[in-house]
Amino acid sequence: MNERARAAPAPWMHDRLRQGFTHLSAGRLNEAAACCKQVLGARPDVPEAHFLVGLVALELKQTWHAVQAFGSVTKLQPDHGAAWANLARLFMQAGQPARADAALAKAVEHNDDNPVVLDLIGTVHGLLGEQEEAGRWIARALAKEPDSVPFLINQANNHTFLDRLDEAEAALRRVLAQQPGHPNAHWLLSGLRKARDRSHVEELERLIDGQREHPRALAFLCYALGKELEDLEDWDHAFPAFAQGAAARRSTLDFDEAGEIEMYEAFAATFTEAWLHDGREGHDDPAPIFVVGQPRTGTTLVERIITAHSQVHSAGELKQFGHAIRRIGDYREQRQQSARLAEIAAGIDPAQLGKAYLQTTRTMQGDTPRFVDKLPPNYLYIPLILKALPKAKIVHLRRDPMDACFASFKQLFADAYPHSYEQAEMARHHARYYRLMETWRERFGDRFFDISYEDTAANLEPNARALVDFLGLPWEDACLAFHEQKSAVTTASTVQVRQPAHTRSVGRWRRYAEELEPMRRALAEAGVPETLTDAVPAR
Repeated sequence: MNERARAAPAPWMHDRLRQGFTHLSAGRLNEAAACCKQVLGARPDVPEAHFLVGLVALELKQTWHAVQAFGSVTKLQPDHGAAWANLARLFMQAGQPARADAALAKAVEHNDDNPVVLDLIGTVHGLLGEQEEAGRWIARALAKEPDSVPFLINQANNHTFLDRLDEAEAALRRVLAQQPGHPNAHWLLSGLRKARDRSHVEELERLIDGQREHPRALAFLCYALGKELEDLEDWDHAFPAFAQGAAARRSTLDFDEAGEIEMYEAFAATFTEAWLHDGREGHDDPAPIFVVGQPRTGTTLVERIITAHSQVHSAGELKQFGHAIRRIGDYREQRQQSARLAEIAAGIDPAQLGKAYLQTTRTMQGDTPRFVDKLPPNYLYIPLILKALPKAKIVHLRRDPMDACFASFKQLFADAYPHSYEQAEMARHHARYYRLMETWRERFGDRFFDISYEDTAANLEPNARALVDFLGLPWEDACLAFHEQKSAVTTASTVQVRQPAHTRSVGRWRRYAEELEPMRRALAEAGVPETLTDAVPAR
């Protein structure tokens, strides 16, 4: 039944949906869901009821429930631009850019100049790595609603990714003119430049006092404060700010440490040399270059060195390899991490896995012969990458453990790395990573390239040349001028990698040696060395 033939919903249904959207705006998700249920119980073909279901599912982080709901909307009303835009974003977040591309095309076709849809289209372009195009759509949304705080925040992020820091600051100032205490805006503002005085510090301190009962807001403000205090070399007060922010953020997250332990042990037990050489062949495309390691260990620095080369494109941090394993292996465990993942991955046809990865990343690969996938946790899958894509190259970043752990601890991530907000949890996770990499190195060490962050920062040229040689590329001097690239950067290192290589962060943890004793002790108990190098340059 098409839209014209379908009878209009009864007046009471419109009333219930209006109430449902009001409940949603007020955060009353149960009440909003009850309104949907009542309408759909009487008329299952009302598109806006399914749309509201999708919005509620988004708030509850029920991704596939949201996909089903928005999919129902597009079946009932194929010209519903907002539903297509939401589907496009969800598919990108799920690591399915081909489906996202198709949904995005429908959203563009049916956008109807709705500013929310325009902004969503911009968001999807950003997730696809198309930051210039993203900026154009966000600007169109702001032309419709110039004072929209969410649109301005998105514009500030977009400008930051493109190194347009003055424009980013202008957008954030517009947010703060309307909402002087907006936590995310203050956090983003703190990251644009090095603090030169205490004016913003004092404002952050006042705001923190009023947000102690709101952990997400508190985390933004505390991490902003810690960053600026470090800029000012006020070491005594910087660490308490980071610690308070970390505790606030940790209170909002679940971390299944037992599941992670089980999974890491299963991967180490399963992926042996015998497994790698069992006769099954992979997919022989040489295009991918994987840059892996712990976050905040120089992965972005090394990626920028590589992608300064004319033959290499930056595809960003792609989740497609892990998603392909779960999809092909039909992984249905409720736990994200378990021994079952190793079991199903070991039996997957490697050629199918390699082909699936390349197909699902096609729109991200650019038009150069090679591309970089810089998702740090792909170190877990090194044996699977070697088997599925035997001609791909893998580069692993090494950084002194205490610096690596502290760098994550003092960084506010989006939804990744839930282990990074408590010192002992961070250290135990790092120990699992460290032991797993020792295992991979023992079994497959001649198949991937270890590169030291400390040595690369201190001695750029010899390390860059060795790296480019490992990748089988001809040397280009542009690889030493990586900081001059104009392409977008969408990681936590957005601002830092616009600068030449430096050693200012090497040994930074020693400024806080007393406060970081729980982290150091947990690493020592797990048998992880404090540092991987003897030299600790002055900070």
